[in-house]
Amino acid sequence: MNAIDTGTAALVVIDVQRGLFDTRPPPFEADAVVARINGLADRARAAGAPVVFVQHERDGSPLAFGSNGWSLESSLRQSPRDYVVRKTTPDAFLRTGLADLLQALAVDRLVLCGYASEFCVDTTARRAAALGFPVTLAADAHTTHDKPHLDAARIRAHHNATLPDISSFGVEIRAVDSDAIEFSRAG
Repeated sequence: MNAIDTGTAALVVIDVQRGLFDTRPPPFEADAVVARINGLADRARAAGAPVVFVQHERDGSPLAFGSNGWSLESSLRQSPRDYVVRKTTPDAFLRTGLADLLQALAVDRLVLCGYASEFCVDTTARRAAALGFPVTLAADAHTTHDKPHLDAARIRAHHNATLPDISSFGVEIRAVDSDAIEFSRAG
C-alpha cells in the first residue's frame, strides 16, 4: 500500500445517520462504507487527528433533531473526544461552526466521507476547497441511494472522477481509497 499522509487533517464524516442508512433498500455498500469509515476514524484517533461527525436535520422529517433517524448510524464507532456539527443544508460549512472548529483545532486539510455522494459530500468538498482546505475524498467511503437516472455505484464513481478535476479553487481535491489514507499530526 502506498499510504497517503494527510498531514494536519481532520476526518469529517457527513450524514451517516439512521434515517438515511436504516432504509430499504439501504445506500450502496452501506455496511462496507460504515466499516471503512470506522477504519478511518480509528486511524485518525490513533494519530490524534480530530474526527467530526456532521448530522443533517430537518423539522418534520425522519431527520428531525433529536429523533432516532437523526442519530448516527448504530454501527459507527464513536469516541467522547469526537466532535459533532449540526447542519440544515448540503453544505456542512453554511450556518454551522465547522470552519471555526477546524481553525481552533489547527486543521489545514480535510478527509471527507459519508452520505450522500452527489449532495452533501459533493457540496462540502467544493466549499472546503473554496475555503482553502485541500480535500482527500475517501473514494470508497461515501455513498448514496440509487436514483432513477443513475445507480449509486456510478454516482460515486462520477464524483470520484470529477471532484479531483476541479483546480480553480487553488487547492487539491483528490479521491483515494480509504485503506491508503493515513493520518498524522504536526507538533
